[in-house]
Amino acid sequence: MNPIVATRLGRLSKAAGYACVVALLVTTLAYLVRTNFDPLIRLDEDTIAAATGYTRDHPGLRDALLVWEELSRPVTDYLVIALPVCLWVWRRRQLTTRAWWAFLTMMAGWAMALGLKYLVQRARPVVADPVSQAPGYSFPSGHTSNAAIIATTLVLLLWPLLGPRARRLAVALAALWLVVTCVDRVMLGVHYPTDVVGGVLLGCGLVLASYAGYLGWTPPMPTHTQET
Repeated sequence: MNPIVATRLGRLSKAAGYACVVALLVTTLAYLVRTNFDPLIRLDEDTIAAATGYTRDHPGLRDALLVWEELSRPVTDYLVIALPVCLWVWRRRQLTTRAWWAFLTMMAGWAMALGLKYLVQRARPVVADPVSQAPGYSFPSGHTSNAAIIATTLVLLLWPLLGPRARRLAVALAALWLVVTCVDRVMLGVHYPTDVVGGVLLGCGLVLASYAGYLGWTPPMPTHTQET
C-alpha cells in the first residue's frame, strides 16, 4: 500500500476511534442521568445545594458569576471570539482549509450539544432559593459544551502559528476559560455537575475526533487540463 494512503487511513481510523470513545462516554453518562441512577443523582443534588448555599452567602462571588454567565453565552463567544479568529486565519494567514475545518467543527458541535439536550430532556436543578435561573433542558450544559468546543478548536487552529511559549499560554487560557465556565454553571445552580462533565466530554472529544479526521484528509492537488 502507498505509504501516504496508509498514513491517511491510519489517521482516519484514529479519528473514528476517538469518536467511538466520546460517543460511549457521553451516551453512558446520558443514560445514567436519564434513568435517574440514584448515587449519581444524590451526588448532583447534594453538590448543587452546597454550591448555591455558598454563592448566596457571598454576594460579590454571585455578581462575578452572573457577569461570567453573560460573557460565556455561546452566541456571544462564537460571534466575538471564534468567528473573527477563523476569518483572520483564513484571510490573513491563508490557511483556508484549516479555518473552514475550525468553523464547521464548531457549528456541528453547537448543533450536537443542542440536539442532545432535547434527546435527554433533563430538567434543570430545583433550588428553594435560586441564585439564577435558565430556560431549557439541563444535560449537557450548553455554556460548558460550547466553551469546550471553542477553546479546543481555537487552540488547535492556532497551534502551527504559535511558538512554544505562546502554545503553553494558549492551553492555559483555554483550560482556565473552561474551568471557570464549569464552576460558574454549578455555583449558580443552573446545571448539575454531571451536566458540565457531559459538556466537557462532548466538546473536547468531538473536536479532537474531528481534528484527527482533518489530519487524515488532504485536499486534492489541482490538476492542469488542456482544452481540446
